[in-house]
Amino acid sequence: MSLSAVAYLLSEVVSYHRGRTRSVPELEERLAALGHPVGARLLELVAFRERRGARELRVLGALQLVHSHLWGAMFGRKADSIEKGNDADNEYMVSDASLALTKFMSVPRDLGHFTPAAFMAGVVRGFLDAAGFPAAVTAHLVPVDGQPKPRTTLLIAFSEEVMRREAALGGP
Repeated sequence: MSLSAVAYLLSEVVSYHRGRTRSVPELEERLAALGHPVGARLLELVAFRERRGARELRVLGALQLVHSHLWGAMFGRKADSIEKGNDADNEYMVSDASLALTKFMSVPRDLGHFTPAAFMAGVVRGFLDAAGFPAAVTAHLVPVDGQPKPRTTLLIAFSEEVMRREAALGGP
């Protein structure tokens, strides 16, 4: 399916749910909930195409799957970066300067800080949940000096269960 068709479909979904929600956080929650099953199915596709059934055990390996393989399956390229969060040991960020899903969308001023990338946060959460790495994932728009548009950053906070398993494997 072409990217412009998917972006159009997402804009129609946003429009539909906008009239049925009371707040921006509720609208973003609905978009994330729609993305979750998509992410779980994409893990199946990526496992079939790229990994051939090998299961990832480490947090950094799971993040690489998101950064390279999930982004590749959806957009034909890797995400721009993966970074470790400064606030907590379980937080990581995946950033994309021009998230293709939101490239063709304009957000009305009355929606304030709404980001349609909440759908992508749901996709990543579903992907990680299906891979055995439960996490809370939120989408944020981060201004970049000298750039007209902010970059999209997905903040991934892995569950305590994942971090205990990582520590048992000898991770950070």
